[in-house]
Amino acid sequence: MSVKHTITSLVIGISLIGTGCSPTTTATTQNESTQAQVPTTSTPAPSPPLRSPDVVYVPTPPEVVEQMLEMAEVNKNDVLYDLGSGDGRIPIAAVQKRDVRRAVGIDINPERIQEANANAQKAGVTDRVTFLNQDLFKSDFSDATVMTLYLLPSLNVKLRPQLFSQLKPGTRIVSHDFDMGEWKPERVEKVQTNGRTHTVYLWTVPENPPANLK
Repeated sequence: MSVKHTITSLVIGISLIGTGCSPTTTATTQNESTQAQVPTTSTPAPSPPLRSPDVVYVPTPPEVVEQMLEMAEVNKNDVLYDLGSGDGRIPIAAVQKRDVRRAVGIDINPERIQEANANAQKAGVTDRVTFLNQDLFKSDFSDATVMTLYLLPSLNVKLRPQLFSQLKPGTRIVSHDFDMGEWKPERVEKVQTNGRTHTVYLWTVPENPPANLK
């Protein structure tokens, strides 16, 4: 190899290094730039339930929701709690149709809470509706003036002492389809919808609940 060829090669190599134009550096920079432009947005998956839900979620038909709110005479001064609130339809309807001061839904399944929050957002009622991912048997709902339920007879009876211990006298309780055992309702109404008969029960928390009901 001639001295002239050696010097020429050396000069080209130094020039490439000096200007940062090595093929490896250029490819790496382009690759990093491409990666930096890839969006990393993702919706976090809901947490697993606190424990296995006590009931399978079955939505309450709108006609039954309306009957429950009517029987409880829900109004703008009320604070409504829905135990086992599912997709949030009862708290949302309480704000939209009855203008309640505040509505709270409690559900043990975080997927239902996520769905309910999305529905409240669509309905534009997030300023007055809250959904809590809690075990209703460990919840504090002592500020409720109206309580709505769609559980099971055994769960209603299990919940009864908690209702008496937390709720103020005069609080209205409405249950879809299931009663409270020995605690006789003040009013019972039937609702026909989608080829099925639904039953709605109403109670009012007494000043001095009988000992056998606590």
